[in-house]
Amino acid sequence: MSDTRPFIIIGGGIGGMAAAIALGQRGFACHLLEQAPAFGEVGAGIQLGPNVFRAFSALGVREPIVGEAWFPQHLEMRDALTGASVTRIPVGEAFGKHFGERYGVIHRADMHKVLMERAMSFSSNTLEVNARVESFEDTGAGVRVQMADGRTIEGRALLGCDGLWSKTREYVVGDGKPLVSGHIAYRAVLPRAEVPEDLWSEDVILWAGPKTHLVQYPMRRGELFNLVAVFHSDRYEEGWNTEGDTDELTKRFAGERPEVLRLLERIETWKMWVLCDREPVKNWTKGNVTLLGDAAHPMLQYLAQGANMACEDALRLAIEVEASPDDLNAAFVRYQNARYLRTGRVQTMARVYGEFYHAAGVKAELRNMMLAGRTQEQSWAGMQWLYGGSW
Repeated sequence: MSDTRPFIIIGGGIGGMAAAIALGQRGFACHLLEQAPAFGEVGAGIQLGPNVFRAFSALGVREPIVGEAWFPQHLEMRDALTGASVTRIPVGEAFGKHFGERYGVIHRADMHKVLMERAMSFSSNTLEVNARVESFEDTGAGVRVQMADGRTIEGRALLGCDGLWSKTREYVVGDGKPLVSGHIAYRAVLPRAEVPEDLWSEDVILWAGPKTHLVQYPMRRGELFNLVAVFHSDRYEEGWNTEGDTDELTKRFAGERPEVLRLLERIETWKMWVLCDREPVKNWTKGNVTLLGDAAHPMLQYLAQGANMACEDALRLAIEVEASPDDLNAAFVRYQNARYLRTGRVQTMARVYGEFYHAAGVKAELRNMMLAGRTQEQSWAGMQWLYGGSW
């Protein structure tokens, strides 16, 4: 390999770290640029399907991830108005044998730390914070990045791992701002000791209500309890860390089960974010520049696959780069061609699931009736396309 210039990665989140690992494993140098003052992840819980555990194995991080994760026995949907269990899907040992891996949940910061330490273990990788990109140029023979501090960084290619509001995407795709879904998410984390015993559950539980849902599950080996409340709203604020309006939250969930309301009441301060996505696109490559993760295919969170898809992306990208290291545009085109239908399906189905979770009236009755009749095998069969797939 004659060209020793690094791959320049914009964004130090989960996708950027996974890309630095996958490329580093294959002997490629990476220079990762994160504009924040420190590496870290905003948010709390991430759900981990069997598909991403296979990716973790390929990235060499499965064991430390398993050490930080919580493994529920069931995924359950309950009706937030009646309290009835709509469906309860086993995800324990038998599920693990069926799909080859279990279903887990993890604190986002814990997962990011494992990936960061692995990315930093490659001596060929450089990871920077306080590194804001001012502009970049595809020179044909590589890329040139102009930094806000006046530096110029040369690289062989550029990977846009800069998330939902990606500036790299504007150069490659040019489709403007993300699409606002009209759904707002509030998130909070409780210490285990602050969760009333009758509300504690070792499972992932989704309380489905009219234009609302609440998700609860343990994290960090059961030391923490994650809560995410979602409702329809026309309120709009960019960013992930805006403090939520508890009066609005209470109003949206009014009339739901006492268990739901008691959990909401336990939280004094909520962080909110507006749920956005984009239409799936077939192309996210332009010359020596390509996109990865949310920059390429941002999705609503209803299938809990955003971080999982980013890890899969990183592995496919590295495979294609290794196959033709001297023709990166061709490698990037093969990478996106291998990924766009799978990620596009997740983007599309996440929207469908959002409507499914938030159904009201007759639609909710039909949802409950349909799900209540499913066997374990039928539930697993419906997951096969997602959890049985890979990069």
